[in-house]
Amino acid sequence: MFRTTVLALTTATAFGTAAYAASDADIVETATAAGDFETLLAAAAAADLVDTLKGDGPFTVFAPTDAAFAALPEGTVEELLKPENKDQLAAILTYHVIPGKVMSTDLQDDMEAATVQGDTVMIDLDSGVMVDDANVVSADIEASNGVIHVIDKVIMPES
Repeated sequence: MFRTTVLALTTATAFGTAAYAASDADIVETATAAGDFETLLAAAAAADLVDTLKGDGPFTVFAPTDAAFAALPEGTVEELLKPENKDQLAAILTYHVIPGKVMSTDLQDDMEAATVQGDTVMIDLDSGVMVDDANVVSADIEASNGVIHVIDKVIMPES
């Protein structure tokens, strides 16, 4: 489905030129350098997940962009960032994380992948690559402790 050369071009376009090689940067540093994940990173900090995402991993992160968070109903992000909603926020964020390093070439149509949160996400390859109802807009952005796949929507766990 994906070709390595196309992915390399997509990654370079989406993430610009980083001051360090991807293998030297963890998931948090890679997302920070990209500049389009400020809301995700703020949410990870509010949920006390930054150290985990900087840990050994490996992790696969389906990372919603700032635009994806902005598309949520008005006030949703602000409400989730409140300290009293930390557990709910952590559940949403960990629903975006798969243990292990899953590259686009590992994906199969209609596969289910268990998330760190405990539920599963559905991978659909029929019309591009989708995770639940979010489109993967850039894939295989490698970090020292895993991989990031950029998605255009915040996905929500059922439980």
